[in-house]
Amino acid sequence: MAAAAAATSLLLRRNRNPQLLLLRAAISSSRALPQQAELSPDPTAAAPDPAPLPPNPSTGSPFYGENWRNPAAANPPSSLLPTVIGGSPFGTHNRMAAFSDTAGLKETFAKWMAEQRWEDMKQLFDSWVRSLDAATGKPNRPDVDLFNHYLRANLMTGALPGEMLDLADHMREFEVEPNTASYNLVLKSMVTALEAASAEKLVERMLQTGTVPDDETYNLIVGLLIRQNHFDSALKYLDLMLKSGHTLSLTIFSDYVRACVRSGRLDTLASIIEKCKTTDKNKVLCPQWAWCIDIAEAAFEANNSKLALFALEFLARWIVRGENAKVQLSVNEGLVISALSAAGRTYSPDLLNAAWSLLKKSLRQKRAPTPEAYLAKIYAHSSIGQLQRAFATLREFENAYGNSEDMDLELFSPFSSLHPLVVACCKDGFSTLDSVYVQLENLTRGDPPYKSVAALNCVVLGCANIWDIERAYETFLAIKDKFELTPDIHSYNALLCAFGKKKRTEEACNVFEHILTLGVKPNATTYSLLVDVHLANKDPKSALAVIDKMVDAGFTPSKDTLKKARRRCSRESDFDSDEKVQSLAKQFNYRMGGENRREMLYNIEYNPVF
Repeated sequence: MAAAAAATSLLLRRNRNPQLLLLRAAISSSRALPQQAELSPDPTAAAPDPAPLPPNPSTGSPFYGENWRNPAAANPPSSLLPTVIGGSPFGTHNRMAAFSDTAGLKETFAKWMAEQRWEDMKQLFDSWVRSLDAATGKPNRPDVDLFNHYLRANLMTGALPGEMLDLADHMREFEVEPNTASYNLVLKSMVTALEAASAEKLVERMLQTGTVPDDETYNLIVGLLIRQNHFDSALKYLDLMLKSGHTLSLTIFSDYVRACVRSGRLDTLASIIEKCKTTDKNKVLCPQWAWCIDIAEAAFEANNSKLALFALEFLARWIVRGENAKVQLSVNEGLVISALSAAGRTYSPDLLNAAWSLLKKSLRQKRAPTPEAYLAKIYAHSSIGQLQRAFATLREFENAYGNSEDMDLELFSPFSSLHPLVVACCKDGFSTLDSVYVQLENLTRGDPPYKSVAALNCVVLGCANIWDIERAYETFLAIKDKFELTPDIHSYNALLCAFGKKKRTEEACNVFEHILTLGVKPNATTYSLLVDVHLANKDPKSALAVIDKMVDAGFTPSKDTLKKARRRCSRESDFDSDEKVQSLAKQFNYRMGGENRREMLYNIEYNPVF
């Protein structure tokens, strides 16, 4: 063989046309063709079976993993689904054939979800969608519910919001559109990552594309926005949620209540509670007991009667629940007093009635309300203008505490505790006072009859406040003559006040002497009124003499009384009396302060010519 090759090489070098030489050699070295005759094929014989064609590329078969018709292989880096691997992690083709239908796969996923086998779910889904259906020979295609199982498995294994969103978008590769449950799973990942802006964009995308959000969607977005202190955005979706008729979860409702109370958005909270009460699904929402009390206290402080009424309704609902469960819940009486005071300041009869009803439920007829509760109710009725109910409350108050031996006489004083009732009686002048007097007179003929010195004292002081000394004196005399009652110290104080407003110093002093001769013990109000009468008469020495008697009787003059006495001493240039007032102030540890502004106003020289 080596010699032949060398000879051939030598011939090629010597011959000028080596291609011709090679052609001759090829022809001469070829095998001779056979010369025997052959029969033509029989046309009647059956044709052999044709070889099978390869799979259709449009079906997306794994055989064409790199084919351009396969959407999963067209852009492998962007797809989160794994590429085809030689072997299945779950065994052979026979193992995948067991999951040829989606129903069996869903049952397996349901079992694995209970066992929290999330990684197994992901691997099985990846292998299943890359396998062919044994019956049709086409790739397996998941429906939206099956793909949602895959999304949930990725969520539970800590997939990021961007990855979850890409997975939801890749559902269209299988000709499946994401539904509300799909977006909810993506939204949960955003809630976990506290991505409020992305969550808002996702919900807006759902609304624009026609994917209707459900209860879970709104609860997720509202809860996230509340935690991120985006109250305006949370209110927007919460309002949209209630208008759409969805159900607000108790947890989100409690979080919103807590956030509104802490941030002072009481009007917003009241509007949301009102909207919840108008829907059948949300009218049963009720915060916890402690938060109901916090809502009530915040509403009372802000004078928000609507929110305060809602808070009391929540508390009443809890009391009813406790009764059904044989657990007694009671509201602190101080909270009810605050509610009655707020009702008086906001002129809300609904709040007044709700507060008193709540107090009755809490007491359970075991005892009467405290005097402070009665006085708060009288104040509320008087402020609203319900005089008949105010006097009816006064009657209940007297029946409960009027005959008590250790009763404080100041509880029925028209100058302090019953002063709101006095103001209400003289609000419209003598017409209101006359109507109240007539009603009190008619009640004496009732069954049982009602006679009250405290009520008549309010009328006497009301007449004094409108500077009507004649009505005041006639009402005072009627206490004994027509009502057959004995005037008390408050009755004499009201008459003394009426004379003092008219600067009837002599008559006022006669009333004081009359009190002493009857053996009735004057109180601090009696001495203070007599001091005011002397000061109005520009007699600081007599006023200081009354103060001395007051101190000897065991009473302490108020700081306001000493300031008025010092002011009169300054006006009258009575320096001796002024020094005595200063010594009294030091005796009782009063810091009198200056009155420069009052002095400036007093010393202004008004020019009649403008």
